Amino acid sequence: MKSVNVVYNTKKKKGETQYGVLFNDGLVRKRREWRGIKDTLYDFSRWLYLWYIVIDVTLSKGAVKGLFRYRWMANYIVVPHLMDKFTIGMRDETLRITHTAMDFVIKDVASLIKDCLRGDRRCGNDVEFSNQCILSDENAMTVPFMGFPTVKAVLREIPVMFSANLFNQFCAMYYLDVAQQFGIPGDVCPMPEAEAGASISDDFVVMGKAAVQVNTTCDGSLMGNGLIAKRLERQYGIKTFQLAAPMRHTQEDVLEYAAEDMKQCVKFIEDTMGVKWDWDAYFKAIKRVNATTRMRLECLDINSTPYPQFYGAVFSLFNDTDYMGNCGRSEVFPKIEEKIMKYVRQGYKNKTMQASEYRHRCIVWGVQPQYVIDQLYWMVNCWGVVPLTDMLSMVIEREFVEEDTPENREQAWKDMAYLNMNMIMRNHTHGGYEVLVDSLWHYVEKMNADMVMMWEHMSCKALNGMHGQFEDQARERGIHLVWVSHDLCDPRVYTRQAIRDQFSQYMRTVMREEPLDPTLEFLPDEHAF
Repeated sequence: MKSVNVVYNTKKKKGETQYGVLFNDGLVRKRREWRGIKDTLYDFSRWLYLWYIVIDVTLSKGAVKGLFRYRWMANYIVVPHLMDKFTIGMRDETLRITHTAMDFVIKDVASLIKDCLRGDRRCGNDVEFSNQCILSDENAMTVPFMGFPTVKAVLREIPVMFSANLFNQFCAMYYLDVAQQFGIPGDVCPMPEAEAGASISDDFVVMGKAAVQVNTTCDGSLMGNGLIAKRLERQYGIKTFQLAAPMRHTQEDVLEYAAEDMKQCVKFIEDTMGVKWDWDAYFKAIKRVNATTRMRLECLDINSTPYPQFYGAVFSLFNDTDYMGNCGRSEVFPKIEEKIMKYVRQGYKNKTMQASEYRHRCIVWGVQPQYVIDQLYWMVNCWGVVPLTDMLSMVIEREFVEEDTPENREQAWKDMAYLNMNMIMRNHTHGGYEVLVDSLWHYVEKMNADMVMMWEHMSCKALNGMHGQFEDQARERGIHLVWVSHDLCDPRVYTRQAIRDQFSQYMRTVMREEPLDPTLEFLPDEHAF
């Protein structure tokens, strides 16, 4: 059995020692968390900043109409509560890392909401702005737009479904029920099914001159995209391009086809929008992508030490936003990355920890619902189990050509195809046995982990088929494997407490351990945001 040394913090923890007392039977907590004077003031200043973002969106063009027109708009009133979920127990550099990253993610989503409502035919109806926009699939890398600095990629599914689910765990249920009444089976992955339900119930904004969809997640996503594309084209006259990535993305021989398809997508954008691909803009963007990769790899290197700094749901969300939604196109992201890395290095130097004791080092694998609940931070504070990294954060590890030469221009098409094929929701779920199973043990060894928490998504058939292989290989390696079942964004199948109970049961019965903070083991938060 692999052993891990228990690490203790040398500094006395400021403020709260028991966090379960903050929860009540209502929708929000009884009071704000006390973190000592300095950290409480910092946290409160960020709380005020989030309210500024909410007010700014409310005052933007089309927002008032949107609030009454779209049911998903109301979810964003509870933005500050999201940060309370993701910062529980944090102090010093860890608190600042999380706020710096997550505050910017929230600001990025707020900008997206403003763009959606501004261009929406029903609300802002800014036709000139809308004609500069293309709808992009939320599950796509925005690679085809890296060379179009004047074209705005609008991921309209994010505010309707993905980010809304962060704030309100019940927001997808209406769309799921609509989709199933329409005849879609109930055992499909809830995310694409809810997106299809939003389209059926006419709860998407209508804007943009064209749309680009991808096949890079799963069959459920393809099903939803088909419904959405038909409505875009037939009812709203928005032309849609299907960017099809090969399934065998680990094999070099598919790059030629994938690169050709990427060229066709770029040509579609050129013809539709009346603009030309800008190689200068592309190579500037790919330099930023390479810088992002270096930052993420440095974070993971530090997380492989006894003092991990940047981890949990926010690490994954920031990667998601940076790699997919941004994909090097923004000049602002590198500044945020530099600020985060300053805190990461400083926290590592100061041996900053979130809990008083780290008992186990854990890799989180599988299709995850961790954005919806504060499961990963709960694991740290309740059981002393540190989630070093997760499957969706283990994406691109290579850098791409970034100098503008004739040879590099031809290679760039393959690089863009590679990026598209290795997007976050696909990198370890497609491509064969090696990317899903073998890669896990590689990261377990690399990150010095002794435990794996395996998210078992009830509607993800591909990953569930590997259950036995994971069990056998974990046993051979002496790795503790904790299975936690869920149904992604449908809380009616597995509630928050039911998800936590599975983990707690393993810690008590197999590990024979007691919680660091017993007040967190059972929480009355089933009706909370």
